[in-house]
Amino acid sequence: MRIALINSKEDVAGVNIRDHLLALLAGSGRWPLADHHTLTFHEIDGRLIYLDRIDEEVDADIIIFISRHSSAQPTPALTVHVTGNYGAADLGGEPGALAPAAPAWMHAILRNLAARAPEGYRVSYEVTHHGPTALATPSLFVEIGSTPTEWADPAAGRAVAESILTATPGETINLIGFGGTHYAMRQTAIALSSRGAFGHIVPTRQAGALSPGLIRRMQEASRSVAAYIDRKSLPTDEGGQIERILSDAGILLLSESEIGEASSLDWATYLRVRSLAEEIAPGSRIRIHGLAGKGTPVSVQIIPDLIKETVKSDKIGFLDALDELPVIHITKGSTEILSTFISFESESSRLASDITTLCVKLLLICEDAVIDGDHLVLRKVRFDPEKARRLGVPRGPLFAMLAGGKAVEIKGQTITPDAVQATSVKRIHIPGLERYI
Repeated sequence: MRIALINSKEDVAGVNIRDHLLALLAGSGRWPLADHHTLTFHEIDGRLIYLDRIDEEVDADIIIFISRHSSAQPTPALTVHVTGNYGAADLGGEPGALAPAAPAWMHAILRNLAARAPEGYRVSYEVTHHGPTALATPSLFVEIGSTPTEWADPAAGRAVAESILTATPGETINLIGFGGTHYAMRQTAIALSSRGAFGHIVPTRQAGALSPGLIRRMQEASRSVAAYIDRKSLPTDEGGQIERILSDAGILLLSESEIGEASSLDWATYLRVRSLAEEIAPGSRIRIHGLAGKGTPVSVQIIPDLIKETVKSDKIGFLDALDELPVIHITKGSTEILSTFISFESESSRLASDITTLCVKLLLICEDAVIDGDHLVLRKVRFDPEKARRLGVPRGPLFAMLAGGKAVEIKGQTITPDAVQATSVKRIHIPGLERYI
């Protein structure tokens, strides 16, 4: 791949980064960017934000602009972003135009910056906000901010140079983002903890003016497979409007947790998993546990009563234990965990046995349970309010005391908890139960 690195002679930060890039390349170290790609350096007069159609002059597959970042709030910062304008072109480029993004490269460099930033420097994406826009070649800005002190800081220049030279983009989940401040903190956190790689990001202050056409251009310019909305940063009506536009356009919307979980799977496999879950229970949600990589997803059915009773008995313990298994569980509504799970075809037989074993062990630990042949027998004792009323106990605090295992006194008579209890027995048939003990 041919990579062009462009800076302005007038930009102290750009010169700082360029000098460190050249010095590092001239040294004895090995750098992945130089080992695997062809690098060219270009130093221009004037400001980078006005370099529309610069890709017609440089022969490159990716353009990395190295530059300064200015801010009214002088916070030391290292940032990455792609260029474009959602509205007017006040800082170069064309109105309403978006340059092609390089999400995987921005993701790789951002993560490197986070690992190498000098103490006191904030690392983040920036939202899309300036030119150039008239480019056919994917590009990104890597910047030092936010005052002349940081622009000339040799530690910052070296950190950025090393972050660029060690960039090795991997398989990412390319996203477009909505909401947040100029520094896109939620999107940054997602990228640093997952394979979620953002292209164009629109801040809260401009989200209300988005149109279906502009959102489609964001997706196309970012080569995104999904979108993320920072809901807490947006008014409810604006967030809802964006969600409707995404739905109408057929653009998948992922939450932060879904991006994190999807990062463990090959993307095509993740889409097949979502499709299978929709077939099993329309409108359901999935949670990925220990399943990773790629494979053929299949459904795995567990005895419904066994799952129901296990979840009632120890939901947290059950879900924590699933994290150790190659499985996805499905929920319907806000809390209901279905008895149909998803795994890879190669894991399905063993998984059915492992989940059944897990449930049996949890119930034997947490409940009054015994084994009777191929049946797991659960004996449950509960507070019976009807018995309490018949013994003259008024509804209220005394009910709570009896339910909590404490005796109460009514008109000189002591009512013990066992006097107001009812016992139920449930038998769950588990063929070959002895295998799971």
